[in-house]
Amino acid sequence: MTTKRTILAVVADASGEVFEHPELLMAGMNGPDPRLPREDELIPLPEGSRLFTLPGTSPIGFDRKRRRLVTAERLPRSWGGGEIQAVSAFMAPAFTRTLLPAADYRSQGETLPLWAYTAVGWCVEEERFYVAGARVDRSDQWHPDRFDDRLLDPLVRKALKAAPENRLLEQLARCAVDYHCFAAKNLFFSRWEAPLPISPACNSRCLGCISLQESDCCPSSQERLSFVPSVEELCEVAVPHLQKAENAIVSFGQGCEGDPILQADTACAAVRRMRQATSRGTINFNTNGSIPDAVDKLAEAGVDSIRFSLNSVREELYNAYYRPRGYTYGDVLESLRRARRAGLFIMLNYLVFPGVSDQPEEVEALVRLVEEFGVDMVQLRNLSIDPQLYLRATAVAGAGIGMKAMMDGVKARVPRLQYGYFNRTRESFFPSGFETDWPLPP
Repeated sequence: MTTKRTILAVVADASGEVFEHPELLMAGMNGPDPRLPREDELIPLPEGSRLFTLPGTSPIGFDRKRRRLVTAERLPRSWGGGEIQAVSAFMAPAFTRTLLPAADYRSQGETLPLWAYTAVGWCVEEERFYVAGARVDRSDQWHPDRFDDRLLDPLVRKALKAAPENRLLEQLARCAVDYHCFAAKNLFFSRWEAPLPISPACNSRCLGCISLQESDCCPSSQERLSFVPSVEELCEVAVPHLQKAENAIVSFGQGCEGDPILQADTACAAVRRMRQATSRGTINFNTNGSIPDAVDKLAEAGVDSIRFSLNSVREELYNAYYRPRGYTYGDVLESLRRARRAGLFIMLNYLVFPGVSDQPEEVEALVRLVEEFGVDMVQLRNLSIDPQLYLRATAVAGAGIGMKAMMDGVKARVPRLQYGYFNRTRESFFPSGFETDWPLPP
């Protein structure tokens, strides 16, 4: 029997103190449309998540007395009548949001930073936060408790002392310590997936690029790599990790760089040398897939898996976000075709957004692409961007069917397709029971 939950809207006062609204129920937004969340769109707030205020935005909630959605600029008089602002959750990795925070974004004074804004509420009966989300990956390797900086610091110092001339290692130390990149931390902890940034340049101009922004509208989250590492520098970092790390993966294509496909020759030379040194571990390549010939070369060199970044499988929406320079969406599709022909494990880094990714036209296009190119996994990554900025850029019309309904529907039609959030080792590309392993418990 399902216990009835009362989930109130969560708001903040002018000082940023967060609390439940005494009268309004939680609402969310599917694209520009506010609505009440469905029961299967809500889960308890995952550990490691954070709450943020949305400065200058008034929250939208459901008024139980008037039986309608309302925008609230102030608290009730009985609660002091003070000004309030909307609140968002930023969920821990492995979870995909199903609704945006319900707020009057038209009132915000500036573009919001590059975060994945998620609707959040307070459950009265259980006395805990709930969010609009779904778990899409079973891995718990990325839980914040596993990244203790007190243990990290001496490991970083030891590694830098052992290879003082390696510019790549110095870059990754900065990523681990200053930007708190979990992948960079993994390198120094000698475990799991470690990054190999290689390219300071990119041939996309993504609206939500986290390493380079053309204006001050939404500052990038980190500073981009400024050099191309040598094959020696790459292998000095990668080979020991592949040889010794637990569940070892090394990945080209990181948040602190452009696109590694522009440095495919260097990457191929490094991969060949890595494989001469060891057959252990998994080598992954994250890319926009803009140069099909490079995919052939990478597969021949010894790359095991490849992940293509897409915000949409509709060309007009892809172009609106990626703003490609010198390549087309057709080149990306050809790269998918080459990867399938080469027998690589194919993943999509699918940057999802409620109200866009769950539109019926998008769902149909995704199913066609997955079936045509034999995509093995769709990583349902939350697109980090100001909701208003993205909706203006894509100019979508019509409501989505709901992110959970989208995920359920695609999986039902293509049972062999896996959902995920993280890259995997070769040994776990096709885990037992993956055809029926959905939905995952929160």
